[in-house]
Amino acid sequence: MKLQLRLSEWQLTQLRQQEQNLQEEETYLVTALNERRLPMGSSSESIARRLTTTGAGVRAVQAQASRQLDQVRAENRRVKHLEQIARAAAAARLRDAEARALEEMTNLHAGRRDRTATTGWLDSKE
Repeated sequence: MKLQLRLSEWQLTQLRQQEQNLQEEETYLVTALNERRLPMGSSSESIARRLTTTGAGVRAVQAQASRQLDQVRAENRRVKHLEQIARAAAAARLRDAEARALEEMTNLHAGRRDRTATTGWLDSKE
C-alpha cells in the first residue's frame, strides 16, 4: 500500500515538473512574440500555433495533476487507515498476551496455595 502511495506521489511530481516545463515554454513563446525575437525559420503564426498547443498542454497536464493529487490523497487516507487498524490489532494482541500471562500466573499461584493448604491439612490429621 505504501509503495503504491510513493509511486503516485512520484507520478504527481513528474506531472508538476512537466507542467513547469510547459509553462516555461509558454513564457518563452509569449516573450518571443512580444519582443519580435522569433527563432530562425519561425513566423509569428507558427509561434502562435505553438503557443496555443503549449497552452492546451498546460491545461491538460494541470487537469491530470489534479486527478493525481486526488488519488494521492485517497491513497494516503487508505494507508493511514490501515496503519491505524494494524496498531489496534497489535494492541489487542498485546492485551491478550498480557491477560494470558496474568491468568497463568494467577493459576500457578492458586495451585501452590491449594497444595500448601492440602499438605498442611493432611499433616494435621496424622
